[in-house]
Amino acid sequence: MRAFTVAERRNRLARRHFLADAEAVSVATITTALVGLHATDPATPYLSLWARSPGFVTTDLDAELYEKRSALRHLGMRRTLWVVNAGDLARVQSAASDRVAHTEHRRLVGDVERSGVAADGAQWVRRACAAGLRHLKEHGPATSTELRAALPELAGTYDPAPGKPWGGKVPLAPRVLTLLSARGEIVRGPNDGAWTTSRPRWAATPAWLGRVGEPALADDAQAELTRRWLRAFGPAGAADLKWWFGTTLTAARRALAHAGAVEVDLHGGPGFVLANDTEPEPDPPPWCALLPGLDPTTMGWFERDWYLGAHRGQVFDRTGNAGPTAWWNGRVVGGWCQDDGARVRLQLLEDPGRDGRAALRRRADELTSWLDGVRVNPRFPSPLSKAGPTAGLAI
Repeated sequence: MRAFTVAERRNRLARRHFLADAEAVSVATITTALVGLHATDPATPYLSLWARSPGFVTTDLDAELYEKRSALRHLGMRRTLWVVNAGDLARVQSAASDRVAHTEHRRLVGDVERSGVAADGAQWVRRACAAGLRHLKEHGPATSTELRAALPELAGTYDPAPGKPWGGKVPLAPRVLTLLSARGEIVRGPNDGAWTTSRPRWAATPAWLGRVGEPALADDAQAELTRRWLRAFGPAGAADLKWWFGTTLTAARRALAHAGAVEVDLHGGPGFVLANDTEPEPDPPPWCALLPGLDPTTMGWFERDWYLGAHRGQVFDRTGNAGPTAWWNGRVVGGWCQDDGARVRLQLLEDPGRDGRAALRRRADELTSWLDGVRVNPRFPSPLSKAGPTAGLAI
């Protein structure tokens, strides 16, 4: 059985996640290779691309999202918002989003009935979805606020946390739009905010994207995405794929079998790679990276000790969301944040050595220059993020 060491996994991560090469790579190439870019935090896909492609500017991704319409934000794996290539939408829809839509529908029906908006929640949801979709087809992209004002079918509120201090009445309309988007019937179109905010104008999918491809069978779509994921993230365990998809361990094992994955020895435990992807990975040149919160590399595996070491509790919050991280040669060695003057500051949790310190400081200066005064506050700050610029080792 082929055996993979921790060092070899780090070598693969360096090259296959575009972190060790100083060459400009297109948005489409990176998005395709990584299957998608996390986008729950609006700034994450921009910073993820900056970390991987020298010369990247925010308008590069804007052009793909809003001009070429070759990429889009879509609810997919783990009910997470991703930037995916438009050509992958049909696969992501069948492999993950349909399951998300089913769950969203069930929860929305229940909340409509519990809040007293309608005795028949399923009928209310059906009418609300039909009205919202019809309006977007007839009038073009609109914000959630505009749709609420125009459509009485979307009226109604619910309390997401009854009896809790953080509860209170909130409108149901955004939940309807989330359901329609999870079904693939509408998409997030033009963004009315800056690149660090999310203020989408919703659009009917055919009107915004045109032809999106024929629906795929769920098993076939999961197998294809699993093959793509293994190419970038393998070797990996079944628990890693379960985490990434947001599915069951049984479903993950079935997807691995359908993808033609073969079992390997993953530094003492079972793992999987593609059958034609077992060649040794040579050492890359020394490299460093400053990755944003929720970056697809930091979030890509469930078993993370081989690149996190003892730092999990500092760079991940209690619900499994990663904050900004600093990497040296395949390991997380700390994080980064901005000070009151918007300058990027390192928060090192271990000493990467003289070369590592120098490389990371240069990268922090480059990110400061690129941000040019724009402040990026992680939507899900880690304990290290919350600690501020003075956290970490005094090196």
